[in-house]
Amino acid sequence: MNTIRWTYAFIDRPIDRLAEARAFWTAVTGTRLSEFRGERQEFVTLLPDGADACVKLQGVLDGDGGAHLDFFVEDVRAFTESAGGLGADVVAEHRDWAVLRSPAGQSFCVGPWHGETVRPPVVDGSRLDQVCLDIPPSVYDTETAFWAALTGWDLLAGSLPEFRVLRPPAGLPVRILLQRLDDERLASAHLDLACADIAATRARHERLGAVRVHQGRHWAVMRDPVGGTYCLTGRDPETGGLPAAVSGA
Repeated sequence: MNTIRWTYAFIDRPIDRLAEARAFWTAVTGTRLSEFRGERQEFVTLLPDGADACVKLQGVLDGDGGAHLDFFVEDVRAFTESAGGLGADVVAEHRDWAVLRSPAGQSFCVGPWHGETVRPPVVDGSRLDQVCLDIPPSVYDTETAFWAALTGWDLLAGSLPEFRVLRPPAGLPVRILLQRLDDERLASAHLDLACADIAATRARHERLGAVRVHQGRHWAVMRDPVGGTYCLTGRDPETGGLPAAVSGA
């Protein structure tokens, strides 16, 4: 498998409310906007100061949006062929990048690595560092095996039986959490932020227009101002790991 050299978390939000989404997500990540791209100006990168970007925003035409992963590699064609051999479907191939779909139907993209190496810093005690794949129980084991083989990353047990984690090599900015859903529905994805203090981060996000949907033991489910769901999780923003009291370490 062609080594993954960089990762991006892609925020997918309704195109008619993209300006609101841009304002919120640049505020919570401490970033500024790149130039807009695409036929409808639907793509934009969130640029940190003094580091390489790892978050992008896309306007979508259907639904409330969600999230997906972009993998940056040295050989896009080789990676795409390898992914196909593992069970992915190629949705679209462009000049130097491709859109694929996992066996459970979760979209992801692959593109050329441009030398990114420096992770963005922690911002006000939090860092957007994880994409959670929400997977129906009937395909959870198959889907977990696919993502583990695709990335080649360490597959670890999560804090609860329904979670498993794909931990990337040191220096890559985005982890993958694999969540087994309780019910059968289409696979999807959402963003997770690692927070030193969930309550403080939640209050800041609420001042920016987000609302809390649910409070878990070590996480808070949030909805951003345009309706997209994401989570604040009680993990170390520097390492991405759980506190010892939660992980059992």
